[in-house]
Amino acid sequence: MPIRSSSARWQGNLTEGSGTIRTGKGGVEGNYSFKSRFEEGEGTNPEELIAAAHAGCFSMAFSKALADAGFTPTSVETTAKVHLDKTDAGMTVTRIDLETVGDVPGVDAEQFQKLAAAAKEGCPISRLLSPGAEITLDAKLA
Repeated sequence: MPIRSSSARWQGNLTEGSGTIRTGKGGVEGNYSFKSRFEEGEGTNPEELIAAAHAGCFSMAFSKALADAGFTPTSVETTAKVHLDKTDAGMTVTRIDLETVGDVPGVDAEQFQKLAAAAKEGCPISRLLSPGAEITLDAKLA
C-alpha cells in the first residue's frame, strides 16, 4: 500500500503567525492561522482536515459494507464534527460526531443501522482516532 503524506509550513509566533497546509498530491491546500483554528477566522485548520478525512473514510467503508451485504448505495453523504476542547492535558480532540445519510435502495432501517455501526468500527480513521476520542454516529436512511 502507498504511504500518504501532507505538509505544513508555519511562519511567526502562535497567535500572530500563519501557515499553509497541503496534501501530498496538492488536492487540498489551504491557509491556516490561530484565528482559523481557535476562533472563527478565515482559512482551514487541522481539525477540519481530520473531519474531512474521517467523513471520507467512513463514507467509503459504509458504501463497501452496504455493497458487500447486497445493497448498492446511490449515495452516502457524511459530515464529521470534530470537537476540540480544553482539558487538563491541554487542547484535545475529545469527540467526533459522524452524521450520515444514505440513499440505499432495498435496505431496511434495521440492516442500515447495523451496517453503519459496523462501518464506524471498521473504518481505518475511526480505528485510529477511537482510542483517544469518543466517536458517535447518527445514521439516517434517505
